[in-house]
Amino acid sequence: MSALEVQGIEAGYGARSILHGIDLAVSDRGSLTVVGPNGSGKSTLMKVVVGLIRPTRGSIRLLGEDVTGLAAPARARRGVGYVPQEANVFRNMSVRENLKLGFEFIPSWQPGGFAGRLDAMLDLFPELSDRLGTLAGHLSGGQRQMVAMAAALMPGPALLALDEPSAGLSPRNAGLLFAAIGRIVDSGVAVFMIEQNTRLGLGAVEDGLVLVAGQVRARAPAHALLADPEMRRLYLGAEAAP
Repeated sequence: MSALEVQGIEAGYGARSILHGIDLAVSDRGSLTVVGPNGSGKSTLMKVVVGLIRPTRGSIRLLGEDVTGLAAPARARRGVGYVPQEANVFRNMSVRENLKLGFEFIPSWQPGGFAGRLDAMLDLFPELSDRLGTLAGHLSGGQRQMVAMAAALMPGPALLALDEPSAGLSPRNAGLLFAAIGRIVDSGVAVFMIEQNTRLGLGAVEDGLVLVAGQVRARAPAHALLADPEMRRLYLGAEAAP
C-alpha cells in the first residue's frame, strides 16, 4: 500500500489552470522530492496534497483512503504532517513547548507518551537536545526548521510533507537540515517534499519527479535524475551536478 497516491490531478486558481493531470505515488516508508523551474506548479501541488486547495479533477489517497474531499485539518487527523515554508513554529514558545503542542494537536496513542516521542525526536534532531528551553524565535533558521519538522512528527504521521525546507538558509544550515531529513527517511517515515535546491532535495530521498509547466516531465530514482546530464541541463540547473 502506498502512503500517498495522486492520480490525474488538475488544479489551479479560479479560471487559471496550473496542474495538468499529475500522477505520483510515495510508497509506504518511501520518499519523493518534486523539483522543477520556478512557476512549474510545485507549490500548488503541495497545497493540493495537504488539502489547502481542492483539485478540479483527480483523486488523492492516503494509505488507501480517498481524502480528495477532505480539508487540511481532516487530512492532518488522518496522518499528514505538514511543514509549510514560512510561519511554521511559534517563536514566542520554547522548543519543548512547540513539540508539546505538536504532540497534543492531534491526539493519538504513542508508545511512551510525550517523553517517548520527545526522545525519538532528539534522536532525529540531536542539534535540539540542549535547546529545549530556548525560545524558537532565538534559534537559527535551520534550527527552526528542525523544530517545525519535529513538531509535525510528534503525533507519528503516515506522511511528512515538506514545503521548500531549505528556503532562506545558508549552505551550512541547509546541509545540516538535509542531514536530518536523511535521518527521517532512514527512520521509515514516508516523505513528500518540494525543493528548489535540486542537489539537496534529490540527494535525501529515493525517488524524484520533475515538474515543468504543471506536467510531469520525468519520474525516476533520485540518483538517476541527478546523474542524467540532459536532465540537469534542461531542468535541474548547474547546482544539481554531482
